Amino acid sequence: MSTKLLDIPGIGRQRFLREYWQRKPLLVRRALPGMQPLLSRRELFELALRDDVEARVVQREGRQWDVRHAPLARRDLPAVRTPRWTLLVQGVDLHDEGVAGLLRRFRFVPDARLDDLMISWASDGGGVGPHVDEYDVFLLQAQGRRRWRIGAVDRPRLQPGQPLKLLQGFVPEQDFVVEPGDLLYLPPGWGHDGIADGECMTYSVGFRAPPGDELLRQLLWKMAEELQPSPRYSDRGKLSARRGAHPARLPEDMVEFVAEAFARLRPGKADFARVLGELLTEPKQEVVFEAGDAREAARIVARRGLRLDRRTRMLWSRSGLSINGESVPGEAGRSPLLRCLADARELDAAQYAQASPAERELIAQWCEAGWAHAGRD
Repeated sequence: MSTKLLDIPGIGRQRFLREYWQRKPLLVRRALPGMQPLLSRRELFELALRDDVEARVVQREGRQWDVRHAPLARRDLPAVRTPRWTLLVQGVDLHDEGVAGLLRRFRFVPDARLDDLMISWASDGGGVGPHVDEYDVFLLQAQGRRRWRIGAVDRPRLQPGQPLKLLQGFVPEQDFVVEPGDLLYLPPGWGHDGIADGECMTYSVGFRAPPGDELLRQLLWKMAEELQPSPRYSDRGKLSARRGAHPARLPEDMVEFVAEAFARLRPGKADFARVLGELLTEPKQEVVFEAGDAREAARIVARRGLRLDRRTRMLWSRSGLSINGESVPGEAGRSPLLRCLADARELDAAQYAQASPAERELIAQWCEAGWAHAGRD
């Protein structure tokens, strides 16, 4: 499963991260020479029709746009020769090992940021209009040609009455055509408009960048769920007949009661790391793991080693380790071997032989849940 990280011809990863990442766009010609689609058009269309796949069809007629969201039926897909339509299939890495392997080539950015790989197929003239993303994205041309117009957008204004968030008055600064193997990086806040020049396929690697307030809401909600049961509010001995003159007044002791309950959270850095790890490894809603046989898996793992399922998310910090929305408790959460598994996404048989009984028990549970599997021959 080990995957060579993507090199960036003429620049290299270190210079890219220092000079371009979240700063300015970069077009890399022939970043992946000889690039071929990992899924055929037919395979992509079939995938888009599945109930467990997030997909949409975008079509343009003149100045008006139409969007159809999953679940999609065959009739929702226009004829291939119909111009100006696009099929977008989200999270293809969850469903195809080859696509998951391509996504892993972008792991020079932390897994906590790496989101998914979307594939868009477009007929001649197809696209999704000028828009801006609030996250980083790599756009890899896999088949055919696409014309890109890009430009910085300080204060985006949207076109009214459209089902898409289309930029109004978009003024591009650069205009170029990409071919298979070309890679375009765009930082947050850069408007872009891609139009297919004939039939084409583009792979979009997106990165998570949730707003701080959204993350904080999720963290506090999760922490509150874990609070130990506390006494119920009581105003026994605190009421008096004189208060009856102002029945709408919020009692001060109730405010103090809630303030004290909030203060009991007292989260530290380790708490934030644990809960954040659980949030960021939570599987996507459409993910369903296939249960395995723990005893059989343990026998084969001892011979072949172990690999994580392509849909498994695993992160570690100084204080612990999270996998698929769950924290690993105790010493195992600080296990160097399990950290190695998270980084490499595999262990060979020699590494597995060094596992402690507690580590082997965890690995057996993950195999039984379908989160990990025996390595391949």
